[in-house]
Amino acid sequence: MSFSDQTQFWNERFNKEEFIFGKEPNEYLVKQAKQYLKPGNTVLCIADGEGRNGVWLAKQGMKVDAFDVSDIALAKAKQFAKDNSVVMNHTLCDTDGWSWEANAYDAIIAIFIQFADPAMRERIFKQVHKSLKPGGIFILQGYTPKQLEYRTGGPSLIEHLYTEEGIRQLAGELTIVDLSCYEQELSEGARHSGMSALLGLAAQKPNLIS
Repeated sequence: MSFSDQTQFWNERFNKEEFIFGKEPNEYLVKQAKQYLKPGNTVLCIADGEGRNGVWLAKQGMKVDAFDVSDIALAKAKQFAKDNSVVMNHTLCDTDGWSWEANAYDAIIAIFIQFADPAMRERIFKQVHKSLKPGGIFILQGYTPKQLEYRTGGPSLIEHLYTEEGIRQLAGELTIVDLSCYEQELSEGARHSGMSALLGLAAQKPNLIS
């Protein structure tokens, strides 16, 4: 799917007055952020949509960069940041178009980025490893294949869903500090609502040995 096709696809989804994934931050992100992040940290939010997660992180005093492929979502995110009196950097691009600078971020956040097929997912993990500072943390949440039974959100293609084994393999040189598969009621707007089969990952880039 080309960049313009992706933009069109997501613009059609986001072109509503309501926030399709709600305005509250993702619960798994909040839990991990409280443990591993602090004010002043530099954070990148991958495909941050309407901004619920990026805005929450900015409200915790973090310096947040966020990108998304939908200009409609970004317009909503910018207004949401303004309404919450926080400053963020928003960029219109996809995961392949983002300039992944080496050792740039204390944390990188990927919440339900399940538009990524296996090849793109592999590229993302490699870029995340490169862009995290030593000691930096990667926080990811997504659906597992069991989600196909629940049908309460997420993609219908099994190859876009996460297995513990697959994520462990992708993590590569990152040190996994939390990897859990669990089931929980989600209430994240109209698109993520009801009992859900979830995977959460928090993984750290090893500190360089001086």
